[in-house]
Amino acid sequence: MNLGFLASFITFSVLISYNVKKQARKNRSSEKDFWTRESQANSVRRKPLDNLNYVTIPLEKFPTHLMNENADVMECIGIVESLTSRKTVNLTGWSNTDLKLEYGTANITVLSEYDQNYTLLVRTLQKWSDLLLESGYDKEASVLLEFAVSTNTDISRTYYQLADYWISQGESFRIERLIRIAEGLRSASKDSIIRHLRQKLKQSEKQFP
Repeated sequence: MNLGFLASFITFSVLISYNVKKQARKNRSSEKDFWTRESQANSVRRKPLDNLNYVTIPLEKFPTHLMNENADVMECIGIVESLTSRKTVNLTGWSNTDLKLEYGTANITVLSEYDQNYTLLVRTLQKWSDLLLESGYDKEASVLLEFAVSTNTDISRTYYQLADYWISQGESFRIERLIRIAEGLRSASKDSIIRHLRQKLKQSEKQFP
């Protein structure tokens, strides 16, 4: 056997073994940290929820008068209307452990309900916006999109469609605000949203210098 090949193979094998063991140690450490935090979280008593950033839905500003003959649109309006009387909070990016540490174990059920309401809200707003855009109601759809962004939604299409609308209105400079909002997200989609928005801004600057 070629000695050079043998030496390279041994070196490669040692590196692989080292990396596997390193990753295993890292996983054990992460798991230990998780269970330590989980144990601490389970001992936290109920805390007041007064400081939560509750979402107030301005239904009177939404285009509820449009496309009332469309069943899908009416369904969206009905869902959003029902959510106006329910507590809604954006808890995207918070794990159950995070929530228990911050607000106490006894609040986890109600917090999950608030977060589910929020998820339903932003998904419904996006569906409603899609329907309006498909029918040429771009300005009216932008009202829904802007509100969703103001609540720090992490639905990427919401940001992209609003950016496209502003570009079409000659207001691409407003994409900078979208980027700043996206930079504050606690979401796994944060980086891709920012990257895509920057690309849109750069393309619009080339097109309309």
